[in-house]
Amino acid sequence: MPEGTPLYTELTVREFVNYMADLKSVKAKEKKQAVERVISETGLKNVENKLIRNLSRGYKQRVSLAGALVGNPDVIILDEPTVGLDPKQITEIRSLIKNLGKNHTVILSSHILSEVSQICERVIIINNGKIVAIDTPENLESKTEEKDIIIVTVEDPKNNMDNLKNTISEIQEVKLLKDNEDGTKQYQITSSSGVDLRKKLFETLPKQEIVILELKKNESTLEDAFIKLINNTTEQNENVEPEKDKEILKKEKEEKKQAKKQEKLSKKQAKKEQKEKNKKGGEK
Repeated sequence: MPEGTPLYTELTVREFVNYMADLKSVKAKEKKQAVERVISETGLKNVENKLIRNLSRGYKQRVSLAGALVGNPDVIILDEPTVGLDPKQITEIRSLIKNLGKNHTVILSSHILSEVSQICERVIIINNGKIVAIDTPENLESKTEEKDIIIVTVEDPKNNMDNLKNTISEIQEVKLLKDNEDGTKQYQITSSSGVDLRKKLFETLPKQEIVILELKKNESTLEDAFIKLINNTTEQNENVEPEKDKEILKKEKEEKKQAKKQEKLSKKQAKKEQKEKNKKGGEK
């Protein structure tokens, strides 16, 4: 299903799905049931007799999806299926795609990584035509996480948060994010990746006369993983290019050297042959 939802807008929904079934050579005895099934699966039953041109963008996406589904393909490829939809339509289409994944292999092409993270079980990240990562969204997020970050909102009238780094050795940084109007403060507490400080903070802060109002772990997202992977790949390519340039220059220099050597040998051979000709001419 392409992004632009190419549809015959003068047809009704049922007429279009019937037409797609004919294009895919669905057997006549199976056609009616196949069309009925995809119309039901895609939630089009209440608009099946409406002209496509009178439907909303969300319903047009559903019609396009129904056309792709009829004939029961093993693999469905969807290109940016939620672009241009309103929030309600996006939620409906995402739910529909997840349900399709139960009976079909769904390949989803999208730049909306929050959507990919919600829908897909496995992700392939491509940069400049090359695959840079294949894994589950969860593994990609955790693998590219360099630090653990806790966001905590506290009441700290004695400013004891300033000394927290000395109390808990695993803490790398305590950074004030916001000084709220109600006297509370929000901090970002950073530690190495794999070090979860939440339990220690719950134990330590009350002893320091600090009241915890909110504490949450700042989770890495698929967007964060994508940016890090792309940046790492770009840096690697930039490091490789100068090495390639050196090799090319070295090869060109060697080729020029060989060419000059060959030219000298050719001239030397030509002089020798000319000398022999002159000698033979003198003997005559």
